[in-house]
Amino acid sequence: MAFPSPSTTEEQDPAASSGSDRMTVGDVQKAAALRRMKGLALVLLLGMAVVFVVAFALQERHPALQYVRAASEGGMVGALADWFAVTALFRYPMGLRIPHTAIIPNRKDAIGASLGEFVETNFLSEAVVRQKLADVHLAQKVGGWMAKPASAERIATEGAVIIRAAMTVLKDDDVQDVIESMVRKHLLDPPWGPPLGRMAAQVFADGHHHQLVDLLVDRATEWVGRNHEIISGLVSDRSPSWVPTFVDGLVGDKVYSELYKFMHAVQSNPDHQVRQQMDKYLTDLAEDLQHDPFTIAKAEAIKGQLLDDPRVRELAGRTWEAVKNALLTAVDDPDSQLRIKFTSAVRDFGSRLATDSELAAKANQWISDGAGYLVRTYRHEIASIITETVERWDAEETSRKIELQVGKDLQYIRINGTVVGALAGLAIFTLAALVFGA
Repeated sequence: MAFPSPSTTEEQDPAASSGSDRMTVGDVQKAAALRRMKGLALVLLLGMAVVFVVAFALQERHPALQYVRAASEGGMVGALADWFAVTALFRYPMGLRIPHTAIIPNRKDAIGASLGEFVETNFLSEAVVRQKLADVHLAQKVGGWMAKPASAERIATEGAVIIRAAMTVLKDDDVQDVIESMVRKHLLDPPWGPPLGRMAAQVFADGHHHQLVDLLVDRATEWVGRNHEIISGLVSDRSPSWVPTFVDGLVGDKVYSELYKFMHAVQSNPDHQVRQQMDKYLTDLAEDLQHDPFTIAKAEAIKGQLLDDPRVRELAGRTWEAVKNALLTAVDDPDSQLRIKFTSAVRDFGSRLATDSELAAKANQWISDGAGYLVRTYRHEIASIITETVERWDAEETSRKIELQVGKDLQYIRINGTVVGALAGLAIFTLAALVFGA
């Protein structure tokens, strides 16, 4: 009987074929273990062959060696059969293109598709993902981690890196255009009159403007009280030249006295007619701002004067520069208020997640819903990564990689086949001898 030589039996060494310079330390160790197991399986096969030859040659002189011959013969058959089965997974045995051999390289794409389908069905199931998330209590674990000072500081540091990167990538002109468009859309394009009128009407209806009116009346009364000469002088300056000077003085004093009394009356009487007229004027103005086209147009004209195109552009530029400089300064300074408050907020939120069962339950539900949506919507696309990756692999390289990962364990099949074959051969021969005689 002819036996496969060591080189033929073991075919190519996956370690040598895949390039040692591209292998990790773990791959090198697996390749060495695979070689050892192949060597052990081959030694057992050769040992069975030697025993068979000796027993076969001497069985006529020593009939008991027939049992040894039968056992070694069965061991060789089992070893060769299992060698063929294991080898056929990865390559053609002895280079012979026997049907249904070299299964992995020939059916690589189908195996990848089946693996992707298996992962999609059994691992990317919404029920499986939800159950796993429910078991791990992710919110509490994340909260406990965030509550640690070192973790909060790390989050702040990584956030600072992201902000700096964003500031570097963003173009100032583009951001200013966005701010300007937002200002125009939300501030300039809508008419100012109606919303200002509604807000003013509410303020006036609640009486909040009375404090402002009081302040204005108080200041006006104080001014009148301190400026007797100015008021008298105004009367004298406007009187006819033929009026005697002492008459001007008397008239000026009288005007000042009456004006001061009038202002004091307005100041001390909340229901004064002047105050009532001011309330009526303001209420009418609020109504006109909402419904009178002329008043609305005047408000729009004032808006246009205040915020024309150059001013809006300048406002957008100043806003972006201020925000950008403030952010960059704050993130670069570990002791800035923004950095300190952000770190503190992270720790506080983490502590709440870890200790507040109601908040943690809500967070876990959000996470579960989000993961469920992703799996439900994109699980086919996620699983297709496996299929597409396997399709891009070289067939022989794929076979060598898989053999490197599982080949050591598969060699136990050859070893077990040798032992089981020997026992089966001995049992069959013994049974035959008992039935038909030796």
